[in-house]
Amino acid sequence: MQDIIRYAVDADGIATLTIDYPGKTMNVIDGDFMNNLSSCIDRVVADANVKGAILTSAKDAFVAGADLIAMEANLDSMTNDSVEVLFEKCASLSMLVRKMETCGKPFAAAINGVAMGGGFELCLGCHYRVAANSPSVLVGLPEVQVGLLPAAGGTQRLMRILGIMGAMPYLLEGKHATAAKAKEIGLIHEVVEPEALLSAAKKWLIETPNAVQPWDVKGFKIPGGGPLDPRVAPSFVVGNTMLQANTYHNLPAPLAIQSCLYEGAQLPIDKALRIESKYMATLTRGTVSRAMVRTLFVNKSKAEKGMHRPANIPAFKSKKLGMIGAGMMGGGIALIAAQRGIQVVLIDRDQSAAEKGKAHAEKVLKRLVEKGHSTPEKADGILALITPTTDYNMLKDADMVVEAVFEDRAIKAEVTKRLDAVLPTHCVVATNTSALPISLLAKATSRPDKFIGLHFFSPADRMPLVEVIRGNQTSDETLAKALDFVAQLKKTPIVVNDSRGFFTSRFIGAFIDDAIGMVAEGIAPALIENCARHAGMPVGPLAITDELSIELSVHAGEAQAREFPDTYKPGRSVPILKKLFDLGRLGKKGGKGFYDYDSTGKQIWKGLADNYPLKAQQPNAHDLKQRILYVQAIEAARAMEEGVLLAPADGDVGAILGVGFPAYTGGPFCYVDGIGLPNFVKEADRLADLFGDHLRPPTLLRNMAANGQTFYGHTARPVPSRQTQVAQAE
Repeated sequence: MQDIIRYAVDADGIATLTIDYPGKTMNVIDGDFMNNLSSCIDRVVADANVKGAILTSAKDAFVAGADLIAMEANLDSMTNDSVEVLFEKCASLSMLVRKMETCGKPFAAAINGVAMGGGFELCLGCHYRVAANSPSVLVGLPEVQVGLLPAAGGTQRLMRILGIMGAMPYLLEGKHATAAKAKEIGLIHEVVEPEALLSAAKKWLIETPNAVQPWDVKGFKIPGGGPLDPRVAPSFVVGNTMLQANTYHNLPAPLAIQSCLYEGAQLPIDKALRIESKYMATLTRGTVSRAMVRTLFVNKSKAEKGMHRPANIPAFKSKKLGMIGAGMMGGGIALIAAQRGIQVVLIDRDQSAAEKGKAHAEKVLKRLVEKGHSTPEKADGILALITPTTDYNMLKDADMVVEAVFEDRAIKAEVTKRLDAVLPTHCVVATNTSALPISLLAKATSRPDKFIGLHFFSPADRMPLVEVIRGNQTSDETLAKALDFVAQLKKTPIVVNDSRGFFTSRFIGAFIDDAIGMVAEGIAPALIENCARHAGMPVGPLAITDELSIELSVHAGEAQAREFPDTYKPGRSVPILKKLFDLGRLGKKGGKGFYDYDSTGKQIWKGLADNYPLKAQQPNAHDLKQRILYVQAIEAARAMEEGVLLAPADGDVGAILGVGFPAYTGGPFCYVDGIGLPNFVKEADRLADLFGDHLRPPTLLRNMAANGQTFYGHTARPVPSRQTQVAQAE
C-alpha cells in the first residue's frame, strides 16, 4: 500500500494528516486512499497524546472526489455482485467517514482548494471546517451530474446542516459554493487567509477537545423541520413534479436523492446512512450511472487530455489569432480567445461588420460584470486584445487563424487565398464549417498540410464542444497544434476523419430529417415534439428547425445538391421544408414556420394538418421515442463503420455536448451497449418494419451482435489505416 497521507504529530498533540496522492495532479478517493485514511484514524485513536487531527492537502486542491476512472471499471464489475456485496461496496466510504466522526477525537478539515463530491463529504464528516480565503476554494456535491448520488453521507449531513429545502439545490442540481458563500450558509465554519489555515484549525481543536457532531447529540432536529412538517412537505410534492417535468424520469439519480432526504430525515443518522447506501446500490445496478460516468467524466477527460494528439510534437500555445468573419460565431470565438489572453485580429468585409463582432464580446462581458462574475478592469483588458479590422496584412505574425465566413465553398476559397498571401509558413488555418469536406476546401490553399477543420457550436462562447476534422493532407503537427489551441480555449475536442457532414451534423441531421419526415407520414406534430422531449431531447425537432431557420435549411440543401450532384441524396424532410419555404414560412425569425409565433408564445401551425393529413391511427408513444433514439444511434454506427469516427468515445462526447443527445444514455454507443447489441439489432429491425428501412441496423452492428462484441469492452472494430481513411474521404 503506497503512502498517500503523511502523518505527523506536533508538540501540542495535534496530528496533521496531509493528503498527497503520489503520481496524480489531484487527490482522488480510491481503495488505497481509504486504506490510508483508515490507518491514520486508527493511529489518532490509539495515541493517547493526540488530542485531535487536521485533514488537509499538499496539492493545490483538497480532494476532487472519487476516482471516476477507477469507478467506471468498478461500476461495470459490480453488475455481477450479490446484493449484500454490492451494498457493502457502496457503503464503504460512508462507513469510513462515520468511523472518523465517531472515533472519540475531533477532526478539523483545512480546505485549501477544490473539495468536491467525496472530498467534500470527508469535510462534512469533520467536526470543524475552515477554508482558505481563495478563489480556488469551491465546495459541492456534483454527483447527480454523472447519474449518482453523494454516498458517503452527503445527502444526510447536508440536510442536517442546511435543512431539507436548503440542501435540495446542492444535491439535485449539483450546485457548488465559494468559501464565502459556504460560510454564509453554514457549510463552512470559518474562512481565513491561506497562510493561517492550519493554525486556525489547530486553535479550534485545542479549544474544543470533546467535540461531537450536532446530529450525534440527543434531541437533534433538522433545521427547518422534517419531511412531514407542513413547511417542508410541499417541497417534495413540488420537487417530484419538477423532476417529472425536467427529466421525464429518464434520470433516476434525482429521484433517489429525494428518497434519501425523505426517508433519511425520519431516522437516526446511522440508519439514514444505510438508506443512502441502499439507493446508491440501486443506481449502480442501472445503466444510466455507468453511461454518464463513462462519457461525461472518463471520455470527456480523455478528450481534453488529448487522447488523439500525435505524440512527440512540441506543445503549442497561440499568441495571436486571426479570426475571419465577425458574425455571431466569429465574435464568440474572438471573445473566448481574448479571455484566454490571446491577441485577436477580427476581420470582416467592412469595418462596420468587424466592429459588430467586437460589440458582441463587449455585450457578453458587460453582463458578466453586472452579475459580479468579472470586473470592469478585467473586461476592459479582454476587449483591448480584440482588434476589429479589414486589413489581412495584420496577420503577418499570426500563429493561428480560424475562418468562419458564410458556408459557401467559393467564398471560403477566396478567403483562403487571401490568407495564403500574408500568413507566415508555420501558421495553421482552421475552417469553421458544419458540413463542407475539409479536403475539398483545402484545394484553395498552397499548404494543405497546415489546413484543418474546427467546427465550433453556437453560441461559441458557451458551447463546450469543438469537432476537429482532419483533412486528407492535414499533418500530424497541424492536428497537434489544433488540439492544443482547443485546449487553450478550455473547450472539449473530438477528432473525426473528413467526410461530408463529419459526425455531429449528420448525427443531428438524421434525427431532424426523420422527424420532419414523420409529418408527411401523417404523424401528429405535437406527438412528435412531445415524444422527442420525453425521450430526453432538449427541444423538439420541429422547434429546432424553426430556430435554425427553414430558409437556411432549404438553402443549405440546395448548396449541397450543387456541390455534390453525384452523391447528394435529398432527405425525407426536403419536400416538406421546400413546401413551407414556398408558403413563406421561413422559421422563428419570420414569425412562422412549423409553429406560429406571437407575443403570447408559440403554437403548432394548424395548416400543417391541411397539407399533411393526420393518420386515423397514430403510432404509440413508446415506438416513437424508440424511433427518435434509434435513428440517431444507427447513424452513429454508420459513421463508425465508414471510418469517420476514430473511437466510440468521440461519438458519445460529441453527441451529448454538441447536439444534445440525452445525457442519461451516455451517448449513442453507450446507449447501444446498455441495451445489448443483439437486443438493439432486434429492436431496430422491428422499428424498420414499422417505419422504414432507414432504421435497419448497418452491417457493423449485425456483426458485433453475432460476435458478442460491445463498443466498450471487446474491440468493436479496428481503426482504419491512414490510407483507408483518405480513400474513404475521397
